[in-house]
Amino acid sequence: MGEKVKGNLIIIGGAEDKYGESRILKQVVEAAGGSDASIMVLTTATEKPLEVGNEYRMAFQRLGVKDIEVLDINSRNEANNDEYVQKISRCTGIFLTGGDQLRITSIIGGTKAHRALLKAYSDGVVIAGTSAGASVMSGTMIVDGDSNEPARKCTLKMAPGLGLLEDAIIDQHFDQRGRIGRLLCGVAENPYILGIGIDEDTAIRVYPDAHLEVLGSNAVTIIDGRSIKSSNVSELKPDEILAITDVTLHVLPFGYGYDLKNRKVLTRE
Repeated sequence: MGEKVKGNLIIIGGAEDKYGESRILKQVVEAAGGSDASIMVLTTATEKPLEVGNEYRMAFQRLGVKDIEVLDINSRNEANNDEYVQKISRCTGIFLTGGDQLRITSIIGGTKAHRALLKAYSDGVVIAGTSAGASVMSGTMIVDGDSNEPARKCTLKMAPGLGLLEDAIIDQHFDQRGRIGRLLCGVAENPYILGIGIDEDTAIRVYPDAHLEVLGSNAVTIIDGRSIKSSNVSELKPDEILAITDVTLHVLPFGYGYDLKNRKVLTRE
C-alpha cells in the first residue's frame, strides 16, 4: 500500500464538530496552508448543496480561511466542464461533504473532475471528506449494508470509489450506527484489503509516507483480514450469519497511529 499513497488525506467519520473547537477541521485548514489556504467545498454528495455549502463556508471562515469556494457539480456534463476543472486545480485543499457516496462516484467518476482530483492528490493537495465524502476515498467503497445487525453477505453492497486510498474499505458513523458487522463482511470478501471504520467526530489523517494518525474524540477500528484462517463467506446463503476466525482487529483512539505499508499499530510515545 505504501507506494500508492501520494498526497495528504483527512478522512472523517461524519458529524465532526463545526461550532466548537473544531479540532478536525482545524487540521484540514492547517494541512491546506493555514490562513493562506484556498479551500474548495465540493457538495456533489448532498441534495441540499446551498445549506451544506454555507455551513462549511462559515466553519472554515471562522477558522481563518479567506479563500473558500463552494462548488456543486450536479451532472457529468458539469464534471467535464473545463472551468470547474480549473477551479479544482488551483485549490490547496478540497473538502467533500456528506450525503450519498453514489452521487459522487456516478457523477464525478471517470470525468475530467475526477482526473483533476487524482492529480491534485498526486501533487500533495490535501483532500478531506466526511461521511459519504469519506467512503468514496477508497478504491472499493461500501454503498449499502445493514447497521446494528450481525454480518450477513446479502446485506452488503460495494462499488468502486474514487481510488485515492487503495487496498482499503472505509466505513463511517461506525460505532454510532453499529457497522462492525458489515465491515467484517467486506473484509471477509476481500481479505487483502484493510477495513477502516471511523467513528463520528473522528478522523484519520493519512500522510504521504503511508502512515495515518487518529484525530478527534472517538476511535478508529482497523480490521486486517490477512490473518483470517477460515470463513464461510463464499458459501453463505441469503440471511445466513458470517463466520470468520482469527481476524486481526485494532481499536485506536486519538494519539495512536497505523503504518499502512507494514500494517502495524503506532503507539503513543
